[in-house]
Amino acid sequence: MATAATTQFPSATADAAPEAVVVRFAGDSGDGMQLTGGQFTLSTALAGNDLATFPDFPAEIRAPQGTLFGVSAFQINFGSSDITTAGDAPDILIAMNPAALKTNVVDLKAGGLVIADTGEFTERNLAKAKYEANPLEDGSLGRWQVLAFDISALTMESVKAFGLGNKEALRCKNMWTLGLALWLFDRSRQPIIDWLNAKFAKSPQLAEANIAALNAGHAYGETAELAVPMKQLHVAPAPVPEGLYRTVTGAESISLGLVAGAQLAGLPMFFGGYPITPASAILHHLTRLKEYRVTTFQAEDEIAAIAAAIGASYAGQLGVTSSSGPGIALKGEAMGLAIMTELPLVIVNSQRGGPSTGLPTKTEQSDLYQAVYGRNGDAPLAVIAARSPADAFDCAIEACRIATQYMVPVILLTDGYIANAAEPWRVPGMASYKPFPAQFMSEPQDGGLKPYARDEKLKRPWIKPGTPGLMHRIGGIEKEVNTGHINYAAANHQAMTEIRRDKVLGIAKGIRQDVCLGNETGKLAVVGWGSTFGPIHQAVKRARQKGHDVAHIHVRHIWPLPENLGDLLKGYDKILVPEMNTGQFKTVLRDQYLVDAKPLNKISGQPFRIAEIEAAIEGMLG
Repeated sequence: MATAATTQFPSATADAAPEAVVVRFAGDSGDGMQLTGGQFTLSTALAGNDLATFPDFPAEIRAPQGTLFGVSAFQINFGSSDITTAGDAPDILIAMNPAALKTNVVDLKAGGLVIADTGEFTERNLAKAKYEANPLEDGSLGRWQVLAFDISALTMESVKAFGLGNKEALRCKNMWTLGLALWLFDRSRQPIIDWLNAKFAKSPQLAEANIAALNAGHAYGETAELAVPMKQLHVAPAPVPEGLYRTVTGAESISLGLVAGAQLAGLPMFFGGYPITPASAILHHLTRLKEYRVTTFQAEDEIAAIAAAIGASYAGQLGVTSSSGPGIALKGEAMGLAIMTELPLVIVNSQRGGPSTGLPTKTEQSDLYQAVYGRNGDAPLAVIAARSPADAFDCAIEACRIATQYMVPVILLTDGYIANAAEPWRVPGMASYKPFPAQFMSEPQDGGLKPYARDEKLKRPWIKPGTPGLMHRIGGIEKEVNTGHINYAAANHQAMTEIRRDKVLGIAKGIRQDVCLGNETGKLAVVGWGSTFGPIHQAVKRARQKGHDVAHIHVRHIWPLPENLGDLLKGYDKILVPEMNTGQFKTVLRDQYLVDAKPLNKISGQPFRIAEIEAAIEGMLG
């Protein structure tokens, strides 16, 4: 069955190609939607389009096949202009079964295109998806264009020559669907063919079957007499500065940034980790970078992971650990130890929905209080936040710089969206980064050894254990000013607590907050942090095009805050703070600057849409 009329894509006319298109692949967890989306992303990047992706998958390792809570989806927004989000609503939804259709079609733009596999719309699968009638036949999809045909049968036919069983043959469905998508957007198949040959190098029969399915899907789009929506679309390349580009996920970018930061500090790196969604990918990536003096250690639990990293820092390496909210909670006591011993440590928190186990595979920004305040005692450390997958590289370097130059733990906040999403990244020349070599004490200062003496940054010296003549005490009990001897005196504890506080606050010196878009004074500033950058930036851009006096400020240094941020915020009549929590950064801004910041909160496990922030801007400006 194929029914359709003309589909109008964004910024497209009858005579012009669209500037941007949003496509969502959705199917059962076993249908390979993340792999399909990842390979379509590769082909899109090679075509020169700007892009942003959003993988969205269930928390269950393998939910029952065909059920609503077992649906996995992958959305990509790509175009010939600046792309900063994965898109508000899809233009095209490729639904591999009824459950995928039901959970995703509500997001599809009116007039958008549904491509569905009729072979999966059986009575049994319809019942699992809670459909009383087949939506492909009952007219309930009238708001959208529908192109439905038996992808399952077409796939089986395309791989018949390879003698695969039914189960193995149907696993090629995602490649057939990818082939169709590649034809639809005028993409080359060769990079995918090369990838399949490499992936199945030890099983050439499977490689050939998947390639046959890919070619069959492409040929179907090319030769079948389909309805108007299947007209081939060509999205022009995006104009970008010259350079070497690659796609990166946030987890890849952080891993590369940590290695680069350790290199700039002149230190070997030790990473202690424990598997937890969505942070595990950082450990996986770092294990492949051992030639850069990287040691990876998968510990038996979260506490052991951070304790090992602290031990590595004590020994003269750069200790790094990572986790998500529940694991960060377990690491809290050890963070206090790193603060008290004043050792460099980088802690990556890939935030997810909480509390407790919460939403393991969904995104959220609800660990900001935990990062800034969440330890016993007065235990200050530095907190920075990445705004996108590509930005995570520079943020990881900045975390390494602060940790080693101030002898302090640093929390780097990302989230599930940044960790899993991908975007093009212009690979930087490392010569543009200023080294910050770590300094170790090699002999006592004048007047004898003072392991807690301070320099102009209030940093204590870093002493490798075993250095002749520099034996000193270290541990979690309060130390005496300068000498490092154990000291419980009230005045001494007051002095050391204030020194540790002032050292962290001093990190803000020289850190200036810029306005990303708009003027430095005006009626409204939209202030964000972390992964809200993309939707805020696009919403502010649209509002300014309508003539609204609005600016976008995005904060990387969460604690301490940039030294000019308070004065900057007081230049606006109103402040709006969109964040994926109940208003945590809004509270920090109110506390620090006594400004009447208003919250815009979303706690659904999904990123903000541009339209949601645009509507809030309109509301704030009346």
